[in-house]
Amino acid sequence: MPALAKKQTIATSATAPSTATILPLSKRPAIKFDIAKMVATVIRNVVPPLVVLAILLAVWQVLCSSPTASLPSPHKVWQESYDLIAYPFFNYGSQDIGLGWRVLISLQRVAYGFGLAAIAGVIVGAIIGQSVWAMRGLDPIFQVLRTVPPLAWLPLSLAAFQDSNPSAIFVIFITSIWPVIINTAVGVRNIPQDYRNVARVLRLNQIEFFFKIMLPSAAPYIFTGLRIGVGLSWLAIVAAEMLTGGVGIGFFIWDAWNSSRLPDIIVALAYIGVVGFALDKLVAAVGKLITRGASAN
Repeated sequence: MPALAKKQTIATSATAPSTATILPLSKRPAIKFDIAKMVATVIRNVVPPLVVLAILLAVWQVLCSSPTASLPSPHKVWQESYDLIAYPFFNYGSQDIGLGWRVLISLQRVAYGFGLAAIAGVIVGAIIGQSVWAMRGLDPIFQVLRTVPPLAWLPLSLAAFQDSNPSAIFVIFITSIWPVIINTAVGVRNIPQDYRNVARVLRLNQIEFFFKIMLPSAAPYIFTGLRIGVGLSWLAIVAAEMLTGGVGIGFFIWDAWNSSRLPDIIVALAYIGVVGFALDKLVAAVGKLITRGASAN
């Protein structure tokens, strides 16, 4: 009997289903926010400019607080141009609109002109960068043309297009294209020879070589040219609008000068500076994203 019981026990153990061990699913590590580090970063990047700005405003207030001062003080600018500062998107008519709308109209022209310059500049720069002789022959010409002031192109553009809006866009295009061409050509010239050898081994055609080898390798140089170009675009549109008219931010400054509204001019200059700074940071951020952290400088 004990032997039989032992056999039954062994048989029962063999036929009984095995108990599976259930392991808990691994959880993704929770994202931890270091509040102290974030606050320290904000303080390090925000507080110094605010302190400098406060000092400059204080000095400006002291120098221009006299009734005989030729320029308005910050307090006077705030009083006389409060609507432009507090309500940038008011709209009371075709010409009576806030500075926010005027900036958007100018940015629309910049988008057209700079967008065309970016596309054409990258393509032309890539073609020139592939040829040593083209680089030597065209680079001096580009260096000369890029020094021509934006307003010097305006009479020719007005004569060619017979309209202020395409003329302003052309001025933006012709002003901003040169740094894009030059930097793209330099970037293409600096592509490592190993990359070119790999392209030959893989038998890449020109289009595949352009998108898979050339653009990724020359991207830091390209975005350096784009950052310079977008700054020149913003400078060019403000200058062009002063003469071509319309409802952009440049014409607003010229109209305010003719009406002796110096506080409005100062507010408009602040808008121009902030928008120009934002455009530069935007292009830099896109360049950093595309080049995966590589510096565009």
